[in-house]
Amino acid sequence: MKLPEDLSQFTALVELIARLRGPEGCPWDKAQTHASLRETFLQECYEVLETLDEGEARKLCEELGDLLLHIVLQAQIAAERGEFQVGDVIEGISKKLVHRHPHVFGEQKVSGVAEIVHNWEALKQEERGGGASILDGIPGQLPALSTSQEIQHRVARVGFDWETDAGVVEKLAEEVNELRQEVDEERRGQEFGDLLFTLVNIGRRQGIDVETALRTANRKFTRRFQYMEEVCRRRGVTFSKLSFGEQNALWEEAKRAVRG
Repeated sequence: MKLPEDLSQFTALVELIARLRGPEGCPWDKAQTHASLRETFLQECYEVLETLDEGEARKLCEELGDLLLHIVLQAQIAAERGEFQVGDVIEGISKKLVHRHPHVFGEQKVSGVAEIVHNWEALKQEERGGGASILDGIPGQLPALSTSQEIQHRVARVGFDWETDAGVVEKLAEEVNELRQEVDEERRGQEFGDLLFTLVNIGRRQGIDVETALRTANRKFTRRFQYMEEVCRRRGVTFSKLSFGEQNALWEEAKRAVRG
C-alpha cells in the first residue's frame, strides 16, 4: 500500500488514519470508539503538560504529535458515523478565531490586553446565548485546581474580583482561622476547600498557573525526599527510625542539595 508522498502534510495524517481504520487496516485502530479513547486522550494531554514543564522542545514536538493523532482519530470515527468531518472541526475553530478577534480581522479598536480579554468574554457569552451562565462549559474532567482557577478567571473578567491583593490575603487569613476553629469533621473539609479556593485566587492574581505550580512543588518534594532516602542508604540508617529532629535536619540538607 503506497504511503502519502509528503508525510509533513496534515492531509497525509488524515489519510494514514483513514487507512488504519479501513478494511485492511489495524485491528486495534478499527476497534476504537469515541469512548474507548477517553482515558488515553487525557493521558496524552498530561504528557504534553509535562513536557511543557520540562521545556524540552524535541519531546514537546513528539507529544504534540501523539495528541494530534488522537484528535484526527476522533474526527475519523465521527466521519465514519456520519457525525462530522475533520474539515468541519477546522472550519469551526477557524470561524471562532475570526469571531473572537475583531480587533485583528475586523475594524474594532482596542486599548490593550485588558480590553481584549473583556471583549473575548463578551463574545464567548454571545456564543453561549443570552440565558447561559458565564460558568457554563467548564469541562468536568478538569483537575479541581484548574477548575477553580478557570471559575475565578471568568468571574473576574466581568468585574467580580478583589480590588487589591491585600483583600485576598485578608480573606486567606480569615479562612485559615475558620478552619482552625471548626470542630465538625464535614465542616472542616468544607472550610479547607474554601481555603484552597482562596489560595487559587491569590495565584491567579499573581499570574501563576496553580496546577503547574503544584506539579512543580510535587516534583521538587519528590526529588528532595529521594535525596534523603539515598543519603540514608549511604549512611546505613533507616529513615523511619530517625527522630523528627534528625529527619528535619536531613530535609534541610536536601533543600540545600536539591534547589529546583
